[in-house]
Amino acid sequence: MTVGFALPFNTMPVPAKASSETIDKAADIIRSGGLAAFPTETVYGLGADATNGEAVARIFEAKGRPRFNPLIVHLAAREDAEGLAVFNEDARRLADAFWPGALTLVLPRREDARLSDLVSAGLPTVALRVPANKTARTLIRAAGVPIAAPSANRSGRVSPTRAEHVAADLGHRVDMILDGGPCAEGLESTIIGLSGPEPVLLRAGAVTRESIETVLGQPLADGRAATQPQAPGMLAAHYAPRAALRLDAEAPEEGEAYLGFGPAPPCEGPNLNLSESGDLREAAANLFAFLRLLDAQNPETLAVAPIPGHGLGEAINDRLRRAAAPR
Repeated sequence: MTVGFALPFNTMPVPAKASSETIDKAADIIRSGGLAAFPTETVYGLGADATNGEAVARIFEAKGRPRFNPLIVHLAAREDAEGLAVFNEDARRLADAFWPGALTLVLPRREDARLSDLVSAGLPTVALRVPANKTARTLIRAAGVPIAAPSANRSGRVSPTRAEHVAADLGHRVDMILDGGPCAEGLESTIIGLSGPEPVLLRAGAVTRESIETVLGQPLADGRAATQPQAPGMLAAHYAPRAALRLDAEAPEEGEAYLGFGPAPPCEGPNLNLSESGDLREAAANLFAFLRLLDAQNPETLAVAPIPGHGLGEAINDRLRRAAAPR
């Protein structure tokens, strides 16, 4: 398939500041079967028309993503999501509480859903989200189609929270990059599975387990150990910088870079602090950008301070464990 907006192989797109004109251009690219990266409140997404199988295949090719790993479909409104999946009472409660926002719902896919089968990776479910970011929702409306959009980086690598991260990772593999500034949340969406008898946490993320359980009035089952990914972000090794990670490090060893949290020991080598005050929201927003900055110093090992496991700390620790997993 020839895409009218595709760039020459050796041309790296320059991020374009989000405006009505550039958003319309990105929408044209998506409608034409191309790839456009765009900001959300969580991370930057690599967007394609979710109804176009060839366009969705380009996402997998650009990222080097395995075809068994499903994608999230982004929509402008809950009404659009209800046309693609079957909502139960729990889904309606969560959508009322957290949409638009950083929550993805995995629901039974409607038989008449006009989506590429690649989006669901052969599963009878589909992952849906209505993002809170204004640029993202304006783009979805302008494109007039649901947009499949995993994080806009090479598969398994650190997720992008700035437009320049996308350009560095994907270069000529993407037709356009919309620059909406740094992402406010800095962590991917939380993913809840709602296709079975009870709500299941499939990926910890920017909406905390505690807030979801409060809305549902019951604890979430844990589905993160599934052998086949039911949703994005479930692979054992993921979100990884080039350097090896050493977790729960109270201090760096000789030659290590150090990613601190809260009061940190003096460091002679490359070091950054996710939040000197111990604020987990600040730490989440900084996590991926700081991993990239320290990794750019080319250390063999990146030591990471202990992070509390409550609230957003659950999602931060999830990303760090996957980043440190054998590759």
